[in-house]
Amino acid sequence: MNICIHRGSNQIGGSCVEIEQDGQRIIVDLGLPLDADDNVPDYLPDVPCLTNGDPSLLGIFISHPHLDHLGLLKHISPEIPVHMGPAARRILAAAKPFLPDNWPDLPAGRDYDAWTAMETGPFRVTPYLVDHSAYDSYALLIEAGGKRLFYSGDFRGHGRKAKLFNNLLSRPPKDVDVLLLEGSSLGRLDEAGRFPTEAEIEEQLVQVFSATKGLAMVHASGQNIDRIVSILRATKRTGRKMVMDLYTAAILEATGNPNIPQSNWQNVALFVPQPQRIQIKTNAWFDQLKHHSANRIYGQHLQAAPSEYTLLFRPLFMGDLDRAECLSGAAYIYSQWEGYWERGLYDRVKSWLESRDIAKQSIHTSGHAGPSELKAFANALSPRKVVPIHSFAPDQYAGLFPNVEPHADGQWWEA
Repeated sequence: MNICIHRGSNQIGGSCVEIEQDGQRIIVDLGLPLDADDNVPDYLPDVPCLTNGDPSLLGIFISHPHLDHLGLLKHISPEIPVHMGPAARRILAAAKPFLPDNWPDLPAGRDYDAWTAMETGPFRVTPYLVDHSAYDSYALLIEAGGKRLFYSGDFRGHGRKAKLFNNLLSRPPKDVDVLLLEGSSLGRLDEAGRFPTEAEIEEQLVQVFSATKGLAMVHASGQNIDRIVSILRATKRTGRKMVMDLYTAAILEATGNPNIPQSNWQNVALFVPQPQRIQIKTNAWFDQLKHHSANRIYGQHLQAAPSEYTLLFRPLFMGDLDRAECLSGAAYIYSQWEGYWERGLYDRVKSWLESRDIAKQSIHTSGHAGPSELKAFANALSPRKVVPIHSFAPDQYAGLFPNVEPHADGQWWEA
């Protein structure tokens, strides 16, 4: 089994690994770099036949639905099979109409059945469901030529699905030759440090909601399902209702999980901001709107009783909130990666908050394993070698794991 990390040996995001056996190839993840200015074909890695297809390229296996792991799929040939989790595929299909840059339909491929092997050519691929901030995320065990490679994808052990992490520690795959291990937390957290759990995030939200006299606005990704569950639980505990837009309602329904918050739940409401109303009219999404409108509210409801609501904030709400005059005593909680804020992605939100004298509060936890979780993971799998990926600090691996073997981007090597 021959392996090449095309991108990710010394950076977070843009992950792409090519694996070759007997002249046939598969790709694991095809991500957009985090520092990309735009999603353009120039960022495609140097993998033969991504744009025109080739019989030797058997398919692309996606670990989870985050752009830094699948964002470049929009530029590939539709002839290349793309395999991923079934809920991840549904979520991407639900999100597609709302995206501004005309994403094509994803190429067809097989849906993962967790812990069940799939075969293509000389490769046998087994998806392992993992705890991550993206719903329906997987690590992948790849077998070919008598070798076994375990690709961790992105994972953690402190989310609402931590049981998956603990199960993997207690029943790891055996005889792993190579562990391609993400290290997003290295350089950000010392070895003894840990990230807050989602349960602790819920408690922090309860404290802020209880102290907020007006509307509580939480700026979180509509695809961070664990966080939405935490927000709803904190909302119910403080006597509020959680308000979402049509995009978030569509994403939550696409999970196919009846235990995930839905637009028709008793403690949930739908508010459709003006930019989305234009989208609905332009695209004739009237049936979809009706489907989610059982608990629809309007600006006058927020104006009359802002303290009764928690809003899953998105920047497109700002104009409607101003027109509703519902911001007296409001709180804004930023619940995403701070890098987006620091890089200026939300400068318009920052100016809007400052002009209305609303302070930014941050309540968040990482979607990635901390150093102690990484060590426990590597110890459980006991691979013959650990190869760094998805980390800005590959130099720190040798101090944490035995048998570290770094490989540079673009370098081919044997398992």
